[in-house]
Amino acid sequence: MSQIALPLAAAGPTRVVVGNANARVSEALAHPESWPFRTAVLTGPPRSGKSLLARWFVATGKGEAIDDARALPEADLFHRWNRAQEQGTALLIVGGEPPWDIALPDLRSRLGAALQLEIGQPDDAMAEDLLLALAEQRGLALGPEAASYLVPRAPRSFAALERLVATIDRLSLERMAPATHSVWRAALEAMLGPEEPRLF
Repeated sequence: MSQIALPLAAAGPTRVVVGNANARVSEALAHPESWPFRTAVLTGPPRSGKSLLARWFVATGKGEAIDDARALPEADLFHRWNRAQEQGTALLIVGGEPPWDIALPDLRSRLGAALQLEIGQPDDAMAEDLLLALAEQRGLALGPEAASYLVPRAPRSFAALERLVATIDRLSLERMAPATHSVWRAALEAMLGPEEPRLF
């Protein structure tokens, strides 16, 4: 399993699983000197590790990051861009899930000229690594057999995989039993319904 570790103590997840969906992104973040105008815009689906990657980028001294940039007034974001340019600082702008419609023409042209980085959806191999990493973060015992059973049956998104592990953890605690096949199946049924054909 390939992971990026955050070099700081922090609450919550401190590692980013690297796979098909974000390998290009993680490689680009390591080399901000090659970005156009030393600026990159990072987008991707919910719970895909955008904020974790931004924290890693800042913590390793690569540059500055603006997380959840869409929540900022566009004029403020434009000023942050200008300031980074004046200081010669690499700037990572986390824009949430695409598409991102920007009304301010000056900001739209500048961010349009930046390096565009988008996290995709995980393939089977990355989904297995994600399930195991999410379980490890919770102290939940899941092994390769669990991942092999769950991945073909689970919805393919970062958020859904996170919900699935959380549901397995909850059911295991409620039953006061290890997370074995019956718990895996019950978690899938809780998410997808008892008649979901992929369970059989």
